[in-house]
Amino acid sequence: MAEMSYRTALITGASSGLGRGLALWFGRRGVKVYAAARRRENLEALANEARAAGATVEPVELDVTNADTTLARIRELDDSCGGLELIVANAGAGIETNARRIKWEVVKQLIDVNVIGAAATLCAVLPRMVERKRGHVVGVASLAAYRGLGRNAAYSASKAYLSTFMESLRVDLKGTGVRVSCIYPGFVKSEMTAQNKFPMPFLLETEEAVELMAKAILRGEAEYAFPWQMASAMGLLKWMPNALFDATMRKMR
Repeated sequence: MAEMSYRTALITGASSGLGRGLALWFGRRGVKVYAAARRRENLEALANEARAAGATVEPVELDVTNADTTLARIRELDDSCGGLELIVANAGAGIETNARRIKWEVVKQLIDVNVIGAAATLCAVLPRMVERKRGHVVGVASLAAYRGLGRNAAYSASKAYLSTFMESLRVDLKGTGVRVSCIYPGFVKSEMTAQNKFPMPFLLETEEAVELMAKAILRGEAEYAFPWQMASAMGLLKWMPNALFDATMRKMR
């Protein structure tokens, strides 16, 4: 399969972590990147860094939890740039939701960002991509999507939603010229994982994770899970009988 090339891209969650890294990675390779996030000051710093490297990264202040605004803004960008060719729904939130002391406001926050925000981002100009017979939509899920992990009901479920959503898009869009990819990262150093107070096996540096993700996107991988050690372990959990899985999760807890 030939590698994709892009003239324009939109990446959400670009104020830090993987989103910021992906914006710089593609920007340095000649792609005009629209970097979307809520924190304007972080986006301006990103744009300045990109400019110093000869790349074009344009800040887009956007809160993906407001679906109507997200749809309208992305369509505006699509109009102004002559068509977005790559859209990466990367914005995400990760907060513990232990069922023994679960808080609805936290569950809702995760759904608003990881489900509604991601779906709105991906749907915004998808019909236009189909009409143009060109485009690539990417959803950044998580290895946590493979099973309902302990203390992570809302996070695992939100990423499982995105995984299934991307799979259905891929089936429907076969033969249209629009590619669909779903990425499943393991633990990566970021603001989100810095809050974790538990062991994070095979923790990757942000730069390494960005390189792996970006190259998988260029290859047009339908699914890409990494690092392989963690992906293999989660793959075993995926097919583990419920009784054994439950016992394993309790031991880990």
